[in-house]
Amino acid sequence: MKGLLKEWSDGGKRWAYGGHFGDIPNDLNFCLNGITWPDRTPHPAMHEVKYVYQPIKVSFKEGTLKITNTHFFHTTQDLEFSWAAYGDGCELGSGVLQLPLIEPLSSYSTEWKSGPWHSLWASSSAEEYFLTITAKLLHSTRWVEAGHVVSSTQVQLPSKKDFVPHMIKSKDATVISEILGDTIKVSQKNWEIVMNVKTGAIESWKVEGTPVMNKGIFPCFWRAPIDNDKGGEAKSYYSRWQASGLDKVTFMTETCSAQTISDNQVKIVAVYLGIPSDDSNSPPKPEKSQALFVVNKTYTIYGSGDCIIECNVKPNPDLPPLPRVGVEFHLEKSMDNVKWYGKGPFECYPDRKAAAQVGIFEQSVNDMHVPYIVPGECSGRADVRWVSFQNNGGVGLYASMYDKSPAMQMSASYYSTAELDRATHNQDLVKGEGIEVHLDHKHMGIGGDDSWTPCTHEQYLIPPTPYSFSIRLFPVTAGTSSHDIYKSQLDN
Repeated sequence: MKGLLKEWSDGGKRWAYGGHFGDIPNDLNFCLNGITWPDRTPHPAMHEVKYVYQPIKVSFKEGTLKITNTHFFHTTQDLEFSWAAYGDGCELGSGVLQLPLIEPLSSYSTEWKSGPWHSLWASSSAEEYFLTITAKLLHSTRWVEAGHVVSSTQVQLPSKKDFVPHMIKSKDATVISEILGDTIKVSQKNWEIVMNVKTGAIESWKVEGTPVMNKGIFPCFWRAPIDNDKGGEAKSYYSRWQASGLDKVTFMTETCSAQTISDNQVKIVAVYLGIPSDDSNSPPKPEKSQALFVVNKTYTIYGSGDCIIECNVKPNPDLPPLPRVGVEFHLEKSMDNVKWYGKGPFECYPDRKAAAQVGIFEQSVNDMHVPYIVPGECSGRADVRWVSFQNNGGVGLYASMYDKSPAMQMSASYYSTAELDRATHNQDLVKGEGIEVHLDHKHMGIGGDDSWTPCTHEQYLIPPTPYSFSIRLFPVTAGTSSHDIYKSQLDN
């Protein structure tokens, strides 16, 4: 967190760090760390620190809810406990939780079915359920006002259904398809998709005549490096990524064809080769022997407007751990209202998400951005089941996990990955022409045991092995409920 506010040559003020004062040698931004900005504004990581340190612990195991007071000297007499139950992200009910006094270093256990939330769980048809237990201060102290949240923990309750793959029902709606040179236009009364059958790329997607997507959908395995990626010099993840060419992969289309064109669906299959480019300006040659990735991607577009994307990824087994495995696409700038069902509301990643809770959240693309002084990968949200991107009129695009695929890591930003990599100050970032969206099947952890060695824990690394995943896309309008769209793939 060590930085000084300095006036730049352009008259603006920025946080300055090592090297900005004519100091040689220096440690660049090495000391510009911590869980707050230099003005003590909290980083998202502070939520995680608070969660780990919170004195009231809640656990759920084998039908028993256990609440533990880890204070050495304080009882729970100055705390008010409350509960809130959720089904598929929607609040089912909430209230004050009456508990006996819990002595220091003591616990209270109760069967979860005896709680006030059980009747709500029993009468709900949701797929998954979460219970949040919160403890707040009853009285003000010298350091905080009454009502301050001391502890908040979310646990997952048992599901009433066995897991079944998420699928849409067979659609009978007709689809209109028209081949125009190298493109195929697939449409219905309120949406239109134009795909290039040579490259397998979506050139445009319109909903109610409004442009929604302007470029996509491409494989993506790269992220803008963060400090923890760069720690360790030649042994760092970043150095190993560069040595293997991961930072310069260009995807070439090996084959692409429309395999099915019928009254009810259009199926397009493309095979991409991820080839590392050299320092010349000439494009890499699509030679399979040089490919770092082979990606088989199938689009199935139904008359309902559903677009199911199936991806099968085969990385070169000699690659280092991968930054991410997912897809990238670009939306129009107006699609800046983001609503998602997953972890939130703040930034979270696979190895920093314990404090984040599962729910339905809504933010603008601008507000999702985390203005780290030195830019890098940021603004992600973990365990996302579904997400929608809409303009102020409610028109936009919905995306969700599909079939047997797990929840996704999601990010949406005005700044491209390349721009986050290029800039050395948040103020230097230049917005792109649209919104860059990433939906990741896998995303490498961000680490943090230290920042000078490659120490991301093994369970949060992504080995270069084959991966398969599916994503559902669907056009949305002002009268469309993303929650209802999601439910339609559960009711099968």
